[in-house]
Amino acid sequence: MRFTQIFIDTFLKDISGLAPFLLGLIVLITLTGVVIGKLESWSLIDSVYQAFITATTVGYGDFPPTRTLSKSLCILNAFVGLLLTGIIVATGVHAVENAYQGVYVGERNPDSNGGNLAIFSDW
Repeated sequence: MRFTQIFIDTFLKDISGLAPFLLGLIVLITLTGVVIGKLESWSLIDSVYQAFITATTVGYGDFPPTRTLSKSLCILNAFVGLLLTGIIVATGVHAVENAYQGVYVGERNPDSNGGNLAIFSDW
């Protein structure tokens, strides 16, 4: 239970620090999706849906762009989506590492302060 609590605390703290940047990426994905939808004459919901399906690299293919500019914006959305996903995954990895060090490394070495260098304290 302690591991989970440290993980959640670390993850939420890190995500809240990154929130303005992450929200900016989400807004960029949404806006490019709206532009693509206007170019392709799609509805608003279909445009946003296509943007996030592309950004998450799921890519069902049910709304393929046909114009050159639309295709270019879809490529941009895919890269922005990879960046967004990578940041969230890296934040999760950092939270797991922090929880592991706080629970297991801290138990093995009670003199450790639980920081990143605690694993090297036996050297």
